[in-house]
Amino acid sequence: MGIKAIGVVGNANKTHVVENIARLADWIGGKGLELLLEKEAAAKLGARGYHGDELGSRADLVVTMGGDGTLLQAARIMRKSSVPILGVNMGTFGYLTVINLNEMFDALEGVLAGDYRTESRMMLDVAVHDDRGESFECSVLNDVVINRGNYSRLVDLETHVDGQYLTTYRADGLIISTPTGSTAYSLSAGGPIVLPVLNTVILNPICPHTLTNRPVILPAAAVLKVMLWTREAGAIMSCDGQVTYNLKPGDTISVRKSACVTKLVVSARRDYLQILRSKLGWGGSPTAANRT
Repeated sequence: MGIKAIGVVGNANKTHVVENIARLADWIGGKGLELLLEKEAAAKLGARGYHGDELGSRADLVVTMGGDGTLLQAARIMRKSSVPILGVNMGTFGYLTVINLNEMFDALEGVLAGDYRTESRMMLDVAVHDDRGESFECSVLNDVVINRGNYSRLVDLETHVDGQYLTTYRADGLIISTPTGSTAYSLSAGGPIVLPVLNTVILNPICPHTLTNRPVILPAAAVLKVMLWTREAGAIMSCDGQVTYNLKPGDTISVRKSACVTKLVVSARRDYLQILRSKLGWGGSPTAANRT
């Protein structure tokens, strides 16, 4: 089935993004395709807007315009659909938004012609339960981060994997990451880079008190339970750096592989290793002298 409807999600707080969404809207209309604007961008352009679930169910393709944060937002709000997402980078770095603005229309022409490739990226489901019966649920593409926030003490995080006790981290916090998120906060905290095709879970303590606490790579099917023990008021949990939840002592956080996946349209011009070299400033192609 061809592309008949294109959804657009953008950072509506930035004028240059809204201006380029308008350009894209004109291009979509010129192709005779249906335009579906996410509600915040639609409000800026005076058009009808669609909520996440509705956008995902009606669109054949979604274009995000902004940085990685915009794409993470789109992945979360449309997690129940399998619509491919094409991320246009209008931010500063962009591991996920690998299509540059000057490539956008060429990339879209390729998609309309069926000349494109997608990758399915693993997501995680996180839930919090406490002794008062309150609960919180979210899905993430990058990571779940538990940190001490503005509290002065380290937090104690009793961690179990598949029902078996692993350790109690005494640290500034803990990052639970997908391979996609391995190049985000986890990388800054000394974690490994894991290729997205591998489907694993990365457990990475933040500034642990015990220096032998190192990152651990777990199977995708692993079920994690983390219990917060701390003398102070609690800690903060962040989902993809966008949705936060205030944890209290005794709260239990469970994390497992989600049944949902994010389907990304990948660049036809650059593979994942090329993107790594570019974003991390690694060396270029080997010289003849290196090969001998």
